Amino acid sequence: MSSEGRSVSRATALIVLSACCFGSLTTLTFLVIRGGLPLLPAMVWRYLLAAVVLAVLARPWVKSSVTRRQALHLMIIGGCGQAVISYFSLRALDYLPVGALGFLFYTYPAWVAVIAAVTGREELTLSRFISLAVAMAGITVMVGTPFSVPLNPIGVMLALGTAFLYALYLPALHRMQKGIDPVVSTFYLVAGVFISFMFSALLTGALEVPESPSIWALLLALSIVGTVLAFVALISGLRTLGPVRTSIIATIEPFFTAMLGVLVLSEPFTAVTLTGGALIACAVLMLQWSSRARPRVEPAA
Repeated sequence: MSSEGRSVSRATALIVLSACCFGSLTTLTFLVIRGGLPLLPAMVWRYLLAAVVLAVLARPWVKSSVTRRQALHLMIIGGCGQAVISYFSLRALDYLPVGALGFLFYTYPAWVAVIAAVTGREELTLSRFISLAVAMAGITVMVGTPFSVPLNPIGVMLALGTAFLYALYLPALHRMQKGIDPVVSTFYLVAGVFISFMFSALLTGALEVPESPSIWALLLALSIVGTVLAFVALISGLRTLGPVRTSIIATIEPFFTAMLGVLVLSEPFTAVTLTGGALIACAVLMLQWSSRARPRVEPAA
């Protein structure tokens, strides 16, 4: 395999790792909330712990040539983009069932592809279009279509708005982290998210300190697995694959979430979940095959 082919394979593996790490968030967050810690303070401690770990790993003020402007942009993307996306996702659950929200949110790879094609940043090739369609079919099979029952229009707008915001967020992150070490990029991104959640918690008086060691253990898992590893792997793979391929591969996330729910929360494992996961895996393999057939790696810009 050529060096470019190996680079694409490595980036694909990183995005799969990132999707699995992000896929653990639902289960871990559920366990934290069930343990008695509300969502907002849980997010504050999650991102604070992650920022501390990243500060130790990255030492951005020593090892990085990142400019103050680049650092500020990454913090704004994190503090505004990631925080707003999280907020709208949670608000949508007030109006929609989980399955409907999952289906509507995971339309974001289609939005990414459309935006990239319209702006001319990435070409929507036939192989990518087919992979996107197969991935969307897998998501549809797994969570079920939301159109069998009437849906609250506010919830639909919030869910689709979240998907569209994420479709804008991913290319922005792709541009802003160019030339910066992934660990350093993640540090500034996470620091921005932490500042936003801390400000919200202080403003609403919702900040509280967990007392249970088990809650601290779950928060540590949230920070290291669901934040540090998830974002570092995402940024590392994103710079090679670009937003379109990254978003399609990342659709493996709900399958991993479902599998973790089976293992940790004793949720039922169904043929529907297996079929949806198989379709998503096929989409990832199709992208990998097409990349080897055309081994040229896309520029980061």
